Amino acid sequence: MKIILVGPAYPYRGGIAQSQSILFQELLKDNEVSIVNFKRQYPGFLFPGKSQFEDGGDAFGIPVEKNQRLIDILNPISWISSGIKIARRKPDVVIFSYWMPFFAPCYAKIAFFINRFCKTKILLICHNILPHEKQPGQNLLTKILFAQVDGFMVLSESVENDLKKFNKTKPYRNSPHPIYNTFGEAITKQEAKLQLKKLYDVQVEGENTILFFGFIRKYKGLHYLLDSLPKVLKQQRVKLLVVGEYYEDEQPYKDQIEQLGIEAEVIQVSKYVPNEHIRYFFCAADLVVQPYVSATQSGISQIAYFYNRPMISTRVGALSEVVVDGKTGFIVTPENSLELAEAINQFYSQNLEAEFAANIDKEKEKYSWEYFVSKLKELF
Repeated sequence: MKIILVGPAYPYRGGIAQSQSILFQELLKDNEVSIVNFKRQYPGFLFPGKSQFEDGGDAFGIPVEKNQRLIDILNPISWISSGIKIARRKPDVVIFSYWMPFFAPCYAKIAFFINRFCKTKILLICHNILPHEKQPGQNLLTKILFAQVDGFMVLSESVENDLKKFNKTKPYRNSPHPIYNTFGEAITKQEAKLQLKKLYDVQVEGENTILFFGFIRKYKGLHYLLDSLPKVLKQQRVKLLVVGEYYEDEQPYKDQIEQLGIEAEVIQVSKYVPNEHIRYFFCAADLVVQPYVSATQSGISQIAYFYNRPMISTRVGALSEVVVDGKTGFIVTPENSLELAEAINQFYSQNLEAEFAANIDKEKEKYSWEYFVSKLKELF
């Protein structure tokens, strides 16, 4: 079949672009596949991070001719021309990667012109449907886009519930986000810590190490994890690695760390981590903590599973669908620093790392890309 994927890929950074690249490789095994990418994904003044782009080369090795950058999010003429160019290729299936209503007008216009000029099936992979932070007109924009689509792929029960608010008749499938398997094989904890010392001057040798990973916004709940740390330190000697670019003002977090007196225990790497370094942080950690206030799903869970890292996550969205409470980690109440501290202390006091890691090794079998692609293909 001839399949065209629409959405971000290299040179853009982030989980959506990485997922798109892996999906390209998986579908390429028995299909003709290409990507229609953005030449401008966000206007600079709306992007909260330092850069939208990867620093190095394409870790996924997608040929340039298969990864065309056609879409300018600020230029509706490019939406029309992209739709017409896709239609002229006469694809059997067009699959959009979708994660917020900001992209709905662009995607809807592209899909409209595809539908007008060729007969194809248009699918939407919904990483999210409604955003973490409410946007004006989000329901109307979602309805406009969904009217142009033939079917949907959702990655969690929470996104499925959002889909049902807008879709009553069109087919969909629900499959959990597969594990990220492209950041390199696992290495020993000692090797990983030596690499962190060499590359980032992070010194955690001989220390219990907790990892918070990913870009930082208020809904990620880092402030609750910081608030829990003094309670943990009363029972355990730990270091908290906070790794990720701030997408909001960093100063309140600095002030909180100082007020709590935990400067020596919190190590920050406040930058985007390139793909080839991600495994060092996960392999160095005993435990990955996701103290989110709200969420649908998180790619961090799938990276942690790939490296057999136990997790503590809050009971929001699909986070509690991934972590098996008491077997691969713990589920705690969101916005509850005391419960979070108790879970961390239980993990260390009962020496649960090896047991949870062994359970993850069995549990992650259901998060394969083969299964995800098989569910996706049911829609076409």
